[in-house]
Amino acid sequence: MAVMAATAALLCGPQLARGQQLSISSQELKNGMKVLLHPDRDIPNVAMYLFFKVGSRNERPGVTGMSHFFEHMMFNGAKKYGPKQFDIQMEKNGGRNNAYTARDVTVYTDWFPKTALELMFDMEADRIRDLGFEAKIIESERGVVYSERRSSVENNNMGLLFEQVNAAAFTAHPYGWPVIGWASDIEAWTVEDLKQHFKMGYAPNNCVVVVAGDVEEAEVMRLARKYFEPLERQPPPPAVRTKEPEQKGERMVVVRKPAQLGMLMVSYPIPESSHADYPALEMLAAVLTQGRSSRLYRSLVEEKQLVLGVNANVRESLDPGQFMLMAQVRAGVEPAAAEKAMLEEMEKLGRDGIKPEELEKARNQMLVDHYRQLKTISGKANLIGQAEVFYGGYGKLAERPEQLQRISGEDVKRVAGTYLAPVRRTTGMLIPEKAEAKR
Repeated sequence: MAVMAATAALLCGPQLARGQQLSISSQELKNGMKVLLHPDRDIPNVAMYLFFKVGSRNERPGVTGMSHFFEHMMFNGAKKYGPKQFDIQMEKNGGRNNAYTARDVTVYTDWFPKTALELMFDMEADRIRDLGFEAKIIESERGVVYSERRSSVENNNMGLLFEQVNAAAFTAHPYGWPVIGWASDIEAWTVEDLKQHFKMGYAPNNCVVVVAGDVEEAEVMRLARKYFEPLERQPPPPAVRTKEPEQKGERMVVVRKPAQLGMLMVSYPIPESSHADYPALEMLAAVLTQGRSSRLYRSLVEEKQLVLGVNANVRESLDPGQFMLMAQVRAGVEPAAAEKAMLEEMEKLGRDGIKPEELEKARNQMLVDHYRQLKTISGKANLIGQAEVFYGGYGKLAERPEQLQRISGEDVKRVAGTYLAPVRRTTGMLIPEKAEAKR
């Protein structure tokens, strides 16, 4: 382990950190759209990421899931480029694309040769300005989304348990409902619901565009002004005023259903990603579950053999979010036994802190992951956009290595004791039951 740690420290030392400073320019169009540009001429390709600051956080009971629905609809045709043409034109020009929806954002990702730069600006502007709302396509995609919900939640034990735990962990804030939406809401969206949500969320003043790759700033801004600047500014999404009340006691969710193996999830409320304690919480997650020598893997998987795998997760969030621990329980083991062992390790860490070698290993893992993402134009575009939206501005990306170097063992111990207290815990267990024999 010492050799690996020393190697990682060498790879991620100050010299490389200085060498990885990114040249990023920022301009705002007249309609409020922000354009961030990073030139990278290693290969003649471009990554364009569009961060729309709309997600399940901006929905309300009765219309949940609409943000995710538009992740599908945006590929179904607009005025100039009709149904399926976005993908067809992209592939004809040697590019590819994807998208993802989260609680706070919906992000569209394009990768293409630089020769297709103007085409991409044209196609993106077309679907932002003139997305089609044909009833037949809406109903088709409604069915696709409903099918996705069945496969990822209703027929997926991990997804089902997460949805139930999440709903218990957030009693007031919109983070409590699923990104994919509740089943009854998916069935009930009206065309007017969808049009209103699209107008609110897909306004140019609610979007950050990141362009990384073999481009010139003058050309990017010429195209941005030609295609994006005519898009009409809209009133911003209403402020999310609801704050999650302080949790006063442990909550428990139990799901009983036919399953081969039990599952365990534990959730704790933590601050938003721009909070000063967030990096230490990320490092705590790495100490607990990243790698075979991590605290919980060594204890629960190897020594006590209670679970098959264990994972800690913290995700970017604009509002206070959550620290999640998840474990797949071994056959014949009660989830409660795995929970007891997990909480014992958490209490020990909060009481005794972590060893210097644990801290150094976690720091090196996080630095390596950071630099690995910076190796590609798509990784850079995503990191730049995330820094701009979640961490207080794209300039925060350059501070990441030094930020990780400053975190001490005492910092990790403090956040573990502060945020992972028993009174703040929401625990979920999936307890397997035997399926009834079919007649």
